[in-house]
Amino acid sequence: MYEKDGKQYYIFDGHLHFWDASPENWKPGAEEYAKGWIECFHAYHGLGPADTQWSLEKFQKYSADDFERDVFVNAGTDCGVLQSTYLREWYTDGFNDFARNVTLLERFPGKLIVNGRFDPREGQASMEQLEADHEKYGLKGVKLYTAEWYQGSRGWKMTDDAAKPFFDKLVELGIRNVHIHKGPTIWPLDKDAFDITDVDHVATDYNGELNFIVEHVGLPRIEDFCFMATQEPNVYAGLAVVLGGLMHARPNFFNKVMGELLFWVGEDKILYGSDYGIWEPKWQIDGLLEWEMPDRPEYSDYPRLDEDGKRKILGLNGAKLYGVEVPEALRGPVPAEAPASPESAVGVAG
Repeated sequence: MYEKDGKQYYIFDGHLHFWDASPENWKPGAEEYAKGWIECFHAYHGLGPADTQWSLEKFQKYSADDFERDVFVNAGTDCGVLQSTYLREWYTDGFNDFARNVTLLERFPGKLIVNGRFDPREGQASMEQLEADHEKYGLKGVKLYTAEWYQGSRGWKMTDDAAKPFFDKLVELGIRNVHIHKGPTIWPLDKDAFDITDVDHVATDYNGELNFIVEHVGLPRIEDFCFMATQEPNVYAGLAVVLGGLMHARPNFFNKVMGELLFWVGEDKILYGSDYGIWEPKWQIDGLLEWEMPDRPEYSDYPRLDEDGKRKILGLNGAKLYGVEVPEALRGPVPAEAPASPESAVGVAG
């Protein structure tokens, strides 16, 4: 629970990491890529307020104590989702893989959800791992990284024939939430492999069965994402990077991105994510609660976001997708069955 100005808010952080990018984990022969990747992340980290920035050494591998302080104590997070990112081409034990993430479950019982992953290029081995992880932990979601390198391949698409059995398996197992990195490129990955053009195809195919949470809202392709997401009732906007990368460093662009999301996608289909440890969560929560769309002509056709809408974005929408019960006192005016409804786009018949 987060408290600000005497008001309490339920916080559901849909995008957390617990990575190890220390030099000891750099894969021999791939040190250039492992080093470049985390240094690119650290450059994004610099877009936050100066008093929240870490040294590169700490950024490479922060501790469970850091995680607890920043996510649960300072930011008052009620429930968070750890997203798995493997990158085993560059990191010996993986960058932020499932096995590392689940080490935090025992320390923070009831406060964390760990998402699995799959990569269709790995074939049956990936399918068996997905099934095993689900059997042991009861997965509620997966995180897909379509630009990841694998044995000479520099990306895949969700529309690939090899991906379909995995989506069918998610449906079979009842794993409903599919998070996809579709946003800024991180060196040395390829920008085109993060393109959003494969999202609407699978969203249509699995409407009513799977939810597709597009992390980073397709940035910099914000218009493409919004025009697609307003037509697909099961496509959601994940605010990681929008908040941490733009709110402080690029406030005018932040206003535009939020305005487009609110107009086309609607406040019921927008989910908060801090992208920790790229950025600490507290200043992002404070910033969103304090933010108001400026009263300027260039923003006159954008919807305004009131306190009820901010409650949905910061916690209620994500909790609904993941079936997490929110204490009645923190639900606000939103009925239990209402958050994350698809009928929220403003001004568009989808």
